[in-house]
Amino acid sequence: MALAQPSRPAPPVLRSSVAGRAKLGRAERDAADREVIERVRREASPQARAAAVEAFLPLTRSLARRYQRGEEPLDDLEQVASLGLLKAIDGFDLSRGTAFASFAVPTIVGELRRHFRDKGWTIRVPRELQELTLRVAKETEAAGTELGRPPTPGELAKRLGVPVERVLEAREASHAMRPVSLDRPATPDGESEGDTLVDRFGVTDSGFSRAEDGATVEDLLKRLPERERLVVELRFHEDLTQSEIGERIGISQMHVSRLLRRAMAELQVMAGRPTTAGAPALTRGG
Repeated sequence: MALAQPSRPAPPVLRSSVAGRAKLGRAERDAADREVIERVRREASPQARAAAVEAFLPLTRSLARRYQRGEEPLDDLEQVASLGLLKAIDGFDLSRGTAFASFAVPTIVGELRRHFRDKGWTIRVPRELQELTLRVAKETEAAGTELGRPPTPGELAKRLGVPVERVLEAREASHAMRPVSLDRPATPDGESEGDTLVDRFGVTDSGFSRAEDGATVEDLLKRLPERERLVVELRFHEDLTQSEIGERIGISQMHVSRLLRRAMAELQVMAGRPTTAGAPALTRGG
């Protein structure tokens, strides 16, 4: 009867992932990390790779929480950080003798930043401005904790080593990260029922165009001969018929029709528009 083989103890880092990885010293932690990566390289099995991911999950979650901003779901950031962890596990070079964390952290952070750059912005802005926006948000939180109040743009500029204008530009660009519903209440407390953001948007007032057109027509009418101007005003201002105009000024309806046609043709010429077909241009005189 075959004797049962004693179970192989779990690598130190796996034990630490359960007992608390932070309890290990720096040298022990680095050695445990290397042992996990060595196991992945040695066994080349999905089980070893899954165990490595599980061991380093606390690191990915910590970095994901550090980059959580606004309404970005933490679960999504943890997924992105986990993808960065997988790249770090596959790309770490054991022969260089460096600590795994020193390679994994920049790799995971780079994946998080790439996520914000490519997926987190509604409106595309330059990469440099995107990164500055994240720095401003992070520094705003840190400075607010130290000062006990929100920092001013000047204070943020000094801490970041950039001009104040760049801080203001980054703050403005941060609004491009998330779209805002036009149906959202216009006031923070939402007490104004029915008053949404779209209700406060300006609209084009057609009255301005009508006022401009009216001023233009009034100026053009002053250039017409007195009789033609009178006929036009009676027809379009007082809404009289041609027969009523003829009776008012003592001429025939036919004459009124000719005067109107000549006046309208002259107005079109003065306004820079072509005359209508069959409408002769007005000549000065009776």
